[in-house]
Amino acid sequence: MEYLSNVMEKTFVPEDFLPIALQLIVALLFVVAVMFLTHVIGGKRRRVRSTRKEENFECGIEVKGNARFPYSVKYFLIAILYVLFDVEVIFFYPWAVNFKDLKWAGFFEMLLFIAFFLVGFYYILKKGALEWTKS
Repeated sequence: MEYLSNVMEKTFVPEDFLPIALQLIVALLFVVAVMFLTHVIGGKRRRVRSTRKEENFECGIEVKGNARFPYSVKYFLIAILYVLFDVEVIFFYPWAVNFKDLKWAGFFEMLLFIAFFLVGFYYILKKGALEWTKS
């Protein structure tokens, strides 16, 4: 808390931002230099059109039929649930870092968070959202 009050009282001068500006300039110069060198050193390619070149290529698998076949909703449901629970788990890190400062109040708040987390997971299991069956 003392650190925060010291930061709030400090007035920033332009020299404080010099390292950020320097890093930005170096990054931009690097990008420009690499782009320039790839055009100078890299070979020139000719555009030759053919039906074989125009075909879609997916990991060596030959193209068969229409690419717009329907996906199972289960696939998207599993993906969305993974992202949802993965994002919730991210909240454990700041809690673990500030565990000593939060004392017992923070501990009980995290227990409440975990309880909500587990209730949601139990609901998903009971609904059968994670059961992967061909239908």
